[in-house]
Amino acid sequence: MESNSKSIHRHFIMHKPYGYLCQFVCELPKKKLIRKIYDFPQGTMAIGRLDEESEGLLFLTTDGMMSEIIRSKKIEKEYYAQVDGLITEEAINKLCAGVEIGIRDVKYITLPCKAFLLETAPDFPPRTRKIRDDRHGPTCWITITLTEGKERQVRKMTAAVGFPTLRLFRVRIGDFHLGKMQAGEVIEVESLLTP
Repeated sequence: MESNSKSIHRHFIMHKPYGYLCQFVCELPKKKLIRKIYDFPQGTMAIGRLDEESEGLLFLTTDGMMSEIIRSKKIEKEYYAQVDGLITEEAINKLCAGVEIGIRDVKYITLPCKAFLLETAPDFPPRTRKIRDDRHGPTCWITITLTEGKERQVRKMTAAVGFPTLRLFRVRIGDFHLGKMQAGEVIEVESLLTP
């Protein structure tokens, strides 16, 4: 006898805090995992992970097909990056055109993207671990909007144009914005395609 009941998937948006891994299992016992922040249902997976030092908007789902859709080139991902130094227009133009980065020891040219200098620094709370002292020179904030998501891509891109990333936030995925979500906050949503 066939069952007519469909599996109901669950979807979440989260403000991933600094210092947490976007995974549910890790062999290193001292690592902080996002599963310790919220009681996610069995089978939940992070879509488009953020590295341990990165912060911001993270999607989680029990639907593997949703993961494929969100990671596709049809969905924009926007980041705010605090970079070392005062970035130049030339460097911004290089980011927009695409730069060469390394992905697992293979040279890769990033796809064209949108990037520009933010006139004012975003109003993010201080990080739990200080980035550095102002005595080491100026910093600025830029925004980068991508349609791809290679491993540590934004960090590699800014380093490739001579302005290493000091702090990184993902602020938007598709039509979802980080907004005023607090670090560690989790919200269950009906869909990850429209807010």
